[in-house]
Amino acid sequence: MELIQIVEALIFAAPEPITSAEIAKAIRRAAVDSVLPAAREWENITPKKVENVIAELGEKLVQTHCSFQLQEGPNGWRFVTCNEYAEWIRALLPEMRPEKLSPAALETLALIAYRQPITKADIEAVRGVSVDGTINKLIDRSLVRVGGRADLPGRPMLYETTEEFMEHFGVKDLDDLPNAAELRVVELPTAEEEAGEEKKEEETPAEEETKDESEAPTEEPSSDEAETDETPTDDVTSEEEASTEALIDEEASEESPEEESDESKTEGAEA
Repeated sequence: MELIQIVEALIFAAPEPITSAEIAKAIRRAAVDSVLPAAREWENITPKKVENVIAELGEKLVQTHCSFQLQEGPNGWRFVTCNEYAEWIRALLPEMRPEKLSPAALETLALIAYRQPITKADIEAVRGVSVDGTINKLIDRSLVRVGGRADLPGRPMLYETTEEFMEHFGVKDLDDLPNAAELRVVELPTAEEEAGEEKKEEETPAEEETKDESEAPTEEPSSDEAETDETPTDDVTSEEEASTEALIDEEASEESPEEESDESKTEGAEA
């Protein structure tokens, strides 16, 4: 009996995925009562040693072309069948036929996986459609869960992926997702930016109307109105001139009798 065989048996027998630390603990407990000579060395086995044995076991399975392989998920190690035997397994277990995700569900799931925790409003800002039904389906399939509430007005819920999601896609950590480092820093529209743009669009028409009113040119009177305004001025001037002429005539008439009397007196004296 070798250590690699013991590790293989423990992973196979575990009802749930098992970690290297749990395997090491089980081996140490059993080694105390074991009569095997090598058991004395296993009494102080470490998780690091177990990980080395698991790596060796995985290479052995690949080299021997086994129908199953080791897979590490978020909760530990387990044996899974290879992909090429999927159709044969479905024939054995037709009731376990997996339900395919729609393109909309995959897009929503990808956004949550790469940008979690994320609000529904931010998802809708990227996709441009409502995602209520899609998120509910992902929650029903245990791929997504509510991870808390955002520190924003209204305290919207935050969504994140589950352990079942990572097991389904065969990843141990979110960093193992394809192009995780790049896709997490790509700039995406958010609900706050959308709300700001809508508010700006609502305010723009009012500003334009105010600007148009302020820039409206002052109406100048038409030529007809100008002539009408100037006409009374001309009439007044003519009346003043006429009055002045009349006064001059009156003064002249008043002076004429005196001159005539003086002339008459002069003529009488000469006579």
